[in-house]
Amino acid sequence: MHPAAKEKTILILAGPTAVGKTDASILLARESGAEIVSADSMQIYRGMDIGTAKPSLEQRKLVYHHMIDIAGPDQPYSVGDYLRDARAAIDGILASGGTPLVVGGTGLYIRALTRGLFHGPPADLELRERLLLREAEGEPGLLYADLVNIDPEAAVKIHPNDLRRTVRALEVYYLRDKKLSDFQKEHSFQDRPYRFLLLFLVRSRNELYARIDQRVDLMIGTGLEAEVRALLERGFRPGLSSLQGLGYKHFMDHFSGRMSRDETVELLKRDTRRYAKRQFTWFRREPEAVWVDITGLAQAAEIVGRIKKCIEISKNLV
Repeated sequence: MHPAAKEKTILILAGPTAVGKTDASILLARESGAEIVSADSMQIYRGMDIGTAKPSLEQRKLVYHHMIDIAGPDQPYSVGDYLRDARAAIDGILASGGTPLVVGGTGLYIRALTRGLFHGPPADLELRERLLLREAEGEPGLLYADLVNIDPEAAVKIHPNDLRRTVRALEVYYLRDKKLSDFQKEHSFQDRPYRFLLLFLVRSRNELYARIDQRVDLMIGTGLEAEVRALLERGFRPGLSSLQGLGYKHFMDHFSGRMSRDETVELLKRDTRRYAKRQFTWFRREPEAVWVDITGLAQAAEIVGRIKKCIEISKNLV
């Protein structure tokens, strides 16, 4: 960690997909001389530009972006990898006397950056198998109900259908006789090398959903279908994690004959709206996030003006 990290508060500009982060962040970075550190789990992949709404090459010439195009679509890349690489980028910017600006909507990346990662005890495959067998032999959601009783604080952060994370939380409890939420509380104070101000941009639901539909139409118009087909022609398998992202999975299904093109586009719009809703849910659980309502603001300059006001208010509250 660079010594400047202790002195400078690093701004994180988060928000749901299509809210207007990209244009606003580039203008803000140009005005402040900042370099952008992406916190988007899909923009790390090379050759996946349109479907990930990656900043254009022209935009990246205006402001230097870190954490974009750093992995191939077939390269495993974990949140631990992101934490290591993003911290290295931030340290490098600070060491050169610059200002980092973190921008993105991947909640898990941002949580790791602001709190670090809790690793917990190693997996116990025998215990995990017993838990999965209990779920298979019982009523659906049995393990999640167990978790609600054992560790309600952890359960509220896990979707009831997320069996993998449910099993892991129970595994931690049974292996250490200690709740996952207690481990996380203890850990969160030990791995915070930077001070952050987390702003979460929001719009009214109707306005955001209209922007999402417009973005999908723009992606289709600028060649999303051809981008997905090119990835297949390069030999990337449909089952790759990178190709489960919005747009990519949808056109894979279309190419296989499971959906018509019109159905593909409508399903992509619906699923993108649902993803935005999940982003809202995630950041509601981030106690340090400051919500910034930009409903009705269309121009980047207007949004940046609102952001600056929130930054000033936050400074006065410290």
